[in-house]
This record gives sequence, structure tokens and C-alpha cells, in this order.
Amino acid sequence: MNERTTTIARCAGSPASAMLAHHGTLGETMSSGRVTVVDHPLVQHKLTLMRDKERSTQGFRRLLNEIGMLLAYEVTRDLPLEPVEIETPIGGMVGRQIQGKKLVLAPILRAGVGFLDGMLSLLPSARVAHVGLYRDPETLEAVEYYFKAPSDLADRTVLVLDPMLATANSAVAALDRLKARGAVDLRFVCLLAAPEGLARLAAAHPDVPVWTAAIDSHLNDHGYIVPGLGDAGDRMYGTR
Repeated sequence: MNERTTTIARCAGSPASAMLAHHGTLGETMSSGRVTVVDHPLVQHKLTLMRDKERSTQGFRRLLNEIGMLLAYEVTRDLPLEPVEIETPIGGMVGRQIQGKKLVLAPILRAGVGFLDGMLSLLPSARVAHVGLYRDPETLEAVEYYFKAPSDLADRTVLVLDPMLATANSAVAALDRLKARGAVDLRFVCLLAAPEGLARLAAAHPDVPVWTAAIDSHLNDHGYIVPGLGDAGDRMYGTR
């Protein structure tokens, strides 16, 4: 892990660590190094631009795309490599290539799609699954309306994408569905996370590591992350 990627478990004195100390299940997750905050300057700069309530729909969408590419770089840092013999214009050599089948990107509709173009620009051969979920405004529970995924999920690393990890109801439902279809190697990627969402995800799926650009303070009474950036889907599609 490089100097610009911070595993919360290693930051005992950090504000994020202090803020999360009262969440028991989450504390155990922190100590196991299952949550990584990507604090690269470019990620943090673009995230701040996205938080601004005056940011245009076009600007928000472009920034989400760009951060998606940067997060893809970090979440794939430990993919296994294998040797491969190739011929350069000068002579033969043994290079290295990613081992195994291509990755699967699994955005949770609708906001998760905002990560896709940026990640596919870095991972053009990745397969794409779609998990359609919406949050019931009364119960805040996830309701599924669409699911489509490659048939061989058990043989692939699956990156589950959703900009906001708030209550984690949608994240847990998506992971449940993907595991039911055979997925084993799963990673969750988000832009912002709330302590409550991280704790819920850790309790439901302790085997799934999380990458995020920031951990915010808490959820409000409507299940939104504070200070957050509002509804990512509405801001991305101009439906707020």
C-alpha cells in the first residue's frame, strides 16, 4: 500500500479513527484493515469540488467519472500477476500480466453508473454487471428492480460500485445477490461512507473490503450522509 492510501486501522490517532471508536463492529473491521481511505491529493481535491452545492450537473458527472478512474487504480493495486513471454521490437522478454479472468464491474443503479466510464477507461476488458436497487423513502430499505450479471462470477474479482455508503442497505442487498450468483472475491468501492454504513456492511459481509475517498460524520434523520454531497444520483442526472 503506498503513502497516498491510508488504511484506517493504521491511523489510531486520526480524526476518522476517533470518530469511529464508538462503533464496536466497525472498530473490529478497522483493526482488520478492511476499510481503506484513498487520500491521494487528486481524489481529495476532486471530492471537495463535488461537495460544493453550486457544482453543475455536468461538472459533478465529470468529476465522478475522474474519481472513478483514480479509485480503480487503488482498488486493483494487489491483483495477482503472472509471467508472459513477449517479443518487443528489439528482442524477447518475460513480462507480467494480470492473472486469471477479467474483472467484473457491478454498479448499483443508478448512481453507481457514474463510476463506470472512468473505470472502464482503465479496465477496458472488464465485464459489467448491473444491480438495480432503489431506496424506499419510508423504510430506507433496498428494493430490487433489475439484476444482470455474467454467469461465471465465481471465477472473477467483482468490484461493487456505489458513490454513497449511507445506511448500507443497498450495498448489503447487492452483495447478497452477487454472492447468491456465486461471487466470492468481492470489493466495495464508494466515494463517501458513513460510520453507520460501514458498521452495517462489516456486520453483514465481514469478508468484503471497502475502498472510499472519505468517511464523513454521520447520517441524518433521512438517511443522508452529513456533511456529504447530497443525493449523488440526483446531482449526476440533474433530477434534484
